[in-house]
Amino acid sequence: MNPKDVVRDAQSTETYDASAKQKAGAKLSRIPIKVQPGEILKKPDWIRVKAGSPTTRFYEIKDVLRANKLVTVCEEASCPNIGECFGKGTATFMIMGDKCTRRCPFCDVGHGRPDPLDVNEPQNLANTIAALKLNYVVITSVDRDDLRDGGAGHFVECIRKTRELSPQTQIEVLVPDFRGRDDRALEILKAAPPDVMNHNLETIPRLYKEARPGSDYAFSLNLLKKFKALFPDIPTKSGLMVGLGETDEEILDVMRDMRAHHIDMLTIGQYLAPSTSHLTVKRYVHPDTFKMFEAKAYEMGFRHAAVGAMVRSSYHADQQAGHAMGQPKA
Repeated sequence: MNPKDVVRDAQSTETYDASAKQKAGAKLSRIPIKVQPGEILKKPDWIRVKAGSPTTRFYEIKDVLRANKLVTVCEEASCPNIGECFGKGTATFMIMGDKCTRRCPFCDVGHGRPDPLDVNEPQNLANTIAALKLNYVVITSVDRDDLRDGGAGHFVECIRKTRELSPQTQIEVLVPDFRGRDDRALEILKAAPPDVMNHNLETIPRLYKEARPGSDYAFSLNLLKKFKALFPDIPTKSGLMVGLGETDEEILDVMRDMRAHHIDMLTIGQYLAPSTSHLTVKRYVHPDTFKMFEAKAYEMGFRHAAVGAMVRSSYHADQQAGHAMGQPKA
């Protein structure tokens, strides 16, 4: 998308363009619970981000992505780890466009009326993965509430094409909740199930209306439970952010809910506000607290837990999956 088609400031009814990619204030001006400005907390010393280096594969990855008209969530969501991951030759591919049908106020992915699906995207994705010789890939997407299957069929085509060219590559999918279409979506995924099934809960149930408008906590949990019932040997995974106003005990309660729904793998990381238009950071969680969450996770029976300030759902996903698959089931 041309940068001139990105709208960042709130629009009036007269100037509103549903086809434009809305970011920041433009995206969040119409959410049910408005973002309330809060104190901007100083980042502590343990929040550190590695920049991309010309001596790594950072620019190679960017060039290959642009040549194949592909999008990464690393770029679209302004992930702080992009320099490190691109530098090591890893990326999380975002399919089905760069405009999400939802407006989550923690997320930097743009909102707008999505473009039609690109029928060439599955092949372009497979070509890119093969060219980069990737052993492990994560495929995610924007929410596509406009599609009858929520995009499940497109996920399947991407998995199929990738396996045709790279049969040894392991594929993790980070899926939306397929709101109201989960049974249909799971039936479609039977045609080409992933190696790891990931869907993020993101936050505690008390904060869902504020942080995840349009989503439902129980629905997200049950999506992963239903998948596990269909594919008991495929690891399931979910992630949480801290710093949105939750308590430690509320995080532990969600972890217990995850295990009750047979979720195998867990990620927990620090929320960092993408802009002043987004939800403010309510607290920076100390490394000792992250260590506590990690210890509790293994006590609860998670097969793997990646927990730390800079951890994101797809951060070192290959290592996360390797640990989980190499351990006996809880």
